[in-house]
Amino acid sequence: MKTIAIIPARGGSKRLYQKNIKLIGGIPLLVHSILYAQANSEIIDEIYVSTNDVETKEIALQFGAKVIDRPESLSGDLEPTVTALKHVLETINVDVENVVLLQPTNPLRPENLLKDAFRTYERERYDSLFTVSGNHKKFGKIVDNKFIPFNYKIGQRSQDLEPLFFENGLLYITKAKLIFEDIIISKDALPYEVNHTFANVDIDTQEDFDYAAFLFKKMY
Repeated sequence: MKTIAIIPARGGSKRLYQKNIKLIGGIPLLVHSILYAQANSEIIDEIYVSTNDVETKEIALQFGAKVIDRPESLSGDLEPTVTALKHVLETINVDVENVVLLQPTNPLRPENLLKDAFRTYERERYDSLFTVSGNHKKFGKIVDNKFIPFNYKIGQRSQDLEPLFFENGLLYITKAKLIFEDIIISKDALPYEVNHTFANVDIDTQEDFDYAAFLFKKMY
């Protein structure tokens, strides 16, 4: 039973055109995830890129990943990621136990993240794991032009707040059998906390891309 990495990298993108092949540090965006998977070869047996784009396919093959041609019916803006993962599993027809989802829009990851997270995932026998980060920001809603605090009282110090957490997209690990049920994060999934600068990188816009490029240059 294998553990495989899947990198979903469709072509296009409305907000930042062809973002998955834009260069950060001289390397196409999706290649950062390919190289990360290759650096964890003791965990990951095979690396698959799911794409509907010819140029993305060529780049993925050039850097040693296997490519699954994603049909246009599964490549729309509103198509959930799980359908791409499920299509890969159905196409390769290999006995897979675990799927590591590496989103190309999160190109920067702490070096030992996968090793540490996978160790916990296996030891504690979770059926899925995803990374989260905490913050102490003061959130609220605006209703009828009035600000309604959500997680604090007006005047409360931010350091006294109970932290809220967000799904940062750095890493997902799940049993392949769940993906066949259209599930990536199960009800019993482990929220694996990662408080690192890289957790704030998730590329959807040009501003996101510029920030990631700045961090890459600073860190490497």
